[in-house]
Amino acid sequence: MENAEIAAKMNEALAKAGGLDKSVKFDFGDDGQVYASGTTAEVADKEADCTISVDKADFIALASGSLDPMMAFMSGKLKVAGDMSVAMGLQSLFSNM
Repeated sequence: MENAEIAAKMNEALAKAGGLDKSVKFDFGDDGQVYASGTTAEVADKEADCTISVDKADFIALASGSLDPMMAFMSGKLKVAGDMSVAMGLQSLFSNM
């Protein structure tokens, strides 16, 4: 899945979930970044309140519901930098993807 496809799916999910109060950046390492704020997601490397570093395959598994976010965090597959409360509030975003 390309980052533009992820951003498009995220835009739909953000609209359903009512948007984000703060910004979040999903950092896929060499595969690029997707930034989301409010009701908009885009392929961009911008400063965010919270940065989530995750392998793109693991992100897709999280979005599809086949990987539990807490298990991913505890096993080190997902790393959070910045405002942890932003990451904790992403459950509604993932449930709408």
